[in-house]
Amino acid sequence: MKFKLDENLPERVREALTAQGLDAHTVSQEGLSGARDEAVLQACLAEGRILVTLDMDFVDIRAYPPGAYPGIWVLRPPKQTFRAIEALVLAGVRLAATEPVQGRLWVIDEQRVRIRDGQA
Repeated sequence: MKFKLDENLPERVREALTAQGLDAHTVSQEGLSGARDEAVLQACLAEGRILVTLDMDFVDIRAYPPGAYPGIWVLRPPKQTFRAIEALVLAGVRLAATEPVQGRLWVIDEQRVRIRDGQA
């Protein structure tokens, strides 16, 4: 799995993913800080990366149909701390071992993962 972490996530999340042998880039690393959501998703599409974000705009499947992208994970931590965010990302990684990600929107909170399929 390859990830692109939105600019609203701490760098330490990328470090935690790469420490587990996962391929993770940040929007900042790629010069996309401040870019429009559409540009970030196009970069994810071009690179085959799952977008991981705190931005609730991405749950609008009419604007961002999950079927058009490698995957979108929107995190809903109880508190926006590194540990809370890292725990949600790692929960997603564990679930991805058995659940397809491609073309799906995952909304991950501490209680559950809601998954929406969507047409491109």
